[in-house]
Amino acid sequence: MKVAVLNYTGSVGKTVAASHLLAPRMNSAQIFAVESTNETGADLGLDVDQLRGEHFGRLFRELLTREDAIVDVGASNIEDFLTHMMRYEGAHEEMSYFVLPVINTGKAQRETIKTVAALAELGVDPDRVRILFNRVDSSVQDEFPSILAYAAKTGEVQASPGAAIYENEVFELLADQRTTIANVLADQTDYRALLRAADPEDHVRISQLSNRHALRALAKPVDRQMNAAFTALFS
Repeated sequence: MKVAVLNYTGSVGKTVAASHLLAPRMNSAQIFAVESTNETGADLGLDVDQLRGEHFGRLFRELLTREDAIVDVGASNIEDFLTHMMRYEGAHEEMSYFVLPVINTGKAQRETIKTVAALAELGVDPDRVRILFNRVDSSVQDEFPSILAYAAKTGEVQASPGAAIYENEVFELLADQRTTIANVLADQTDYRALLRAADPEDHVRISQLSNRHALRALAKPVDRQMNAAFTALFS
């Protein structure tokens, strides 16, 4: 599977989607970050091939040789990315899906609809355009009425309420520690035992160990929720 993650607006969680949701469930697919200014999966310690929107030709040739890939398109590069994609006839068919993360602000929802419309103009099949609801507080239906109404009215995009990532402090903690949920869960260190054995006066060490234990405790339920979101996104 090859997935492009994109949106005309920034700060909607494209890198969170690529690094924490998609990569661990897509055979550790290579991430291509079409980005020049913002954070990418490389900032979380992932192997990322970074390029700009005008380098679409190189990206296109790379995609031809891969079974799995994630293309994280930054808002600063989406215009160039789509413009260059149009120059290669049928290039969009190389992507299995286009995933559009969106948060519950009016601007983000309007820009997401604009992105859907741009993909429709390129000739992308609506079944291949999927909404990912991000930073959900409690209810997709209550927080994203514009997106859901647009999807129902036009049929240009698939918007399953189950394809949702909920607001959680774990993502800030992961960014601070430059790591991913997958790496946190793969760490089998017994931090409880290390805390019991630590010098009570070594406050820095105790803080480090307790933070790592807390991060794992937060990551486990989020990982389960990510499994459900991934299934809903591509069902």
